[in-house]
Amino acid sequence: MSIPDQPDLTPLEAAARAELDDKFTARERALSLSRKVIRSSANSIRALHRGDESEAERLMEEAAALVGEAAGMLTGHGDIRYAGFVDDAAKEYAEARLTYALALGRPIPLPGDLGVAIAPYLNGLGEAVGELRRRMLDLLRAEKMEEAESTLEAMEVIHGLLAGLDYPDGMTGGLRRTTDVARALIERSRADLTATIVQERLRRDLAERLGDFSPRG
Repeated sequence: MSIPDQPDLTPLEAAARAELDDKFTARERALSLSRKVIRSSANSIRALHRGDESEAERLMEEAAALVGEAAGMLTGHGDIRYAGFVDDAAKEYAEARLTYALALGRPIPLPGDLGVAIAPYLNGLGEAVGELRRRMLDLLRAEKMEEAESTLEAMEVIHGLLAGLDYPDGMTGGLRRTTDVARALIERSRADLTATIVQERLRRDLAERLGDFSPRG
């Protein structure tokens, strides 16, 4: 019995490398772009908190272009398109856009407006609650009580929506955990707002009483 010839795997190796090299290049480029999206989105939120709306808008536009470029890089690579880092970048971009709209009382952009899938969009909306908490605290320090109360109400409305979307985590990208974190932040924010309101009332009552005892001419 003759020994069979060893299989020639050269054509297979060439085919595998051709496809995987192309996929790897697309992955690395999309990963780099995703990191830039996250950085631009985070810097946009920081600019918004500083009151620099024009810089916030510029950085959001920068992030939008990067999101589009990343999506273009992954055309034909659906398995990479839905990798975790892509959704993470989309989530951060959505958070920046939503925080901007909510903080300034602008219309809320929908997922289609942003070119973002529903799961990262909803998680970005949930994480925007944390940024609204920061804004509420800034408003309390500035003694803008009505705006602070309105901000807390917006946080509660968001939580109500997210809590009502009771779907498996595999469909929503772990939205349940994001919603739980949002609820905890809202409870803390409500406590902060209540304490500030009580302190303000006490201060006013004390000022009025001291005024009653002031010398009269």
